[in-house]
Amino acid sequence: MGEEQEVEPERVAELMSSGESQIIDVRTDAEYQAGRIGGAEHVPFDELPAWSETFNRARPVVFYCRSGDRSAAAAQAFAASGWEAHTMAGGLLEWAERGLPLEPEDGHVKPPSGLPGA
Repeated sequence: MGEEQEVEPERVAELMSSGESQIIDVRTDAEYQAGRIGGAEHVPFDELPAWSETFNRARPVVFYCRSGDRSAAAAQAFAASGWEAHTMAGGLLEWAERGLPLEPEDGHVKPPSGLPGA
């Protein structure tokens, strides 16, 4: 992968298939249960520091959230710490809009709760 910070959803799908990158869903548990990218690892945004040591530093990491804000913050923080870190452009909203598959079969993108950080 190149140095680009944002990765298009179709490219994320390719990375999932090839196992080239670690794909991390940084949304809340409720958002994750509503709909997700199959095979992505789920680590809520506020738990990332505690879990970062379990990630493989030798492989690029791509974060995603609902719209891209939380994942962009995660990617910036990891990149500042020396990781090859990226965010999925447009988040899960863009993934779903482009017709890419969600799990479970009836999965959907949970609307925002209106609460900060949700």
